[in-house]
Amino acid sequence: MNNLIDISIPIKPGMPLWPGDPQVEIEKLYDVAKGDEATVSRISMGVHTGTHVDAPLHYFADGKSIGEIPPDALVGPARVIEVHGGANKEVQKEELERLGIKQGERILLKSANSALWKIQIAPKEFNKEFYMHLGPEAARFLAQMKIRAVGTDYLSIGGCAGGSGAQVHRILLEAGIWIIEGLALSQAAPGNYELICLPLKLLGLEAAPARAYLRPLSLAQNK
Repeated sequence: MNNLIDISIPIKPGMPLWPGDPQVEIEKLYDVAKGDEATVSRISMGVHTGTHVDAPLHYFADGKSIGEIPPDALVGPARVIEVHGGANKEVQKEELERLGIKQGERILLKSANSALWKIQIAPKEFNKEFYMHLGPEAARFLAQMKIRAVGTDYLSIGGCAGGSGAQVHRILLEAGIWIIEGLALSQAAPGNYELICLPLKLLGLEAAPARAYLRPLSLAQNK
C-alpha cells in the first residue's frame, strides 16, 4: 500500500475554513489517559470542512443528496492536470481545451493552491492570495465533455464570495458532475491515477467530508 498518495487534508481545530463555516471542535468525553475505560470523542464541524464532496442538493432543492452518490462516481481512473489560470486566477475554457480532456474522465485540478497543504500545520486563515478557481465558461466546457467528477486543491471549485462561485457550482452539479473540494495535491505529479475518494454516507445532506487517495495507474493496473 506504500504507492497510495493521501490527498486528504487533516481535520483539526483551527484549520482553514470557507468564511462563515462552523469551526472544528473536538472534545474528549472519556479518556483512558485519565482513568476512563475507553476513549470516546465528540466532533462538531460543517460538512464542507477540509476534503469534501459536494452533491447537487448543495445548490438545487430537488437535487441528489450525498447519500445518493453512485458507488463508482469517485472510484476509478482519474487524471491530475496542472492549471495556471489568467491574471484574475480564473481557469479559462481555452486552458482546459489544450489539456485534451475526454468524455467521462475524472479530473483533478492542481494549481498554486496545492502549496497551502504541503505541511500538516496549515495556515489558520482562509487564503485568497493563491486562490485558483474555474470560470463559468470552463465549467460549461467540462459539462459539455460530460466528465464524471472534478476536484480542486482549495476550498471551492468556483470563485470567492461575490464572484462566480455559485454559478460554477450550478453548471457542474446540474450536469451531474460530482465536485471534490479541498484536495492536497502537492505530492501528486500531473498524470494518470486510480482515484479512491469515499465521502461519508450522510443521508439527506448536501455534502460530506471524504478520505481521498491516489495510486499511479500503472501500479493500480498490476494489482
